Amino acid sequence: MQATIHATTVLAVLHNGQVAIGADGQATMGNTVAKSNVRKIRKLSGGKIITGFAGSTADAFTLLEKFEEKLNAYGQNMKRGAIELAKEWRTDRYLRRLEAMLITAAKDELLIVSGTGDVLEPDMGVAAIGSGSMFAQAAALALKKHAPQLRAREMVEEALHIAADICIYTNHNLIIEEITE
Repeated sequence: MQATIHATTVLAVLHNGQVAIGADGQATMGNTVAKSNVRKIRKLSGGKIITGFAGSTADAFTLLEKFEEKLNAYGQNMKRGAIELAKEWRTDRYLRRLEAMLITAAKDELLIVSGTGDVLEPDMGVAAIGSGSMFAQAAALALKKHAPQLRAREMVEEALHIAADICIYTNHNLIIEEITE
């Protein structure tokens, strides 16, 4: 059996009208680092939607393509596209075998999309997926509460670095994108 490339940390923060999403660059095969600078963040819809993925890389790219199709079919409506993707992902015999999760971010909303049909709009403007997600989420929530003067991008960066210090499947090679309008 071939080892699956997976494990990462993806974090999105919506704070004071700003949205930032970031991820580390590490991909592992089993317990070995396969690559340290994978780009897990993608801009869609001319930069109005940003998506991050965790899980199997090939599976995530398949889902990103499907999500982009849904965005195009539903007038770039992120929530509607995510719901339609989740419905197809859950019911399609091929898609339901895919092992990945997505965070999608637009200027005023964050969503987590999973293969179980879930489309979650997280509380408190923080969304996290991947192996280090709970570390990054806890750090981001603390920053929102105790350092509200920070920009969303700064919160994402600091929280991901904290997660990388704790989670062995997360590194410090970060890619962070913002929605600017």
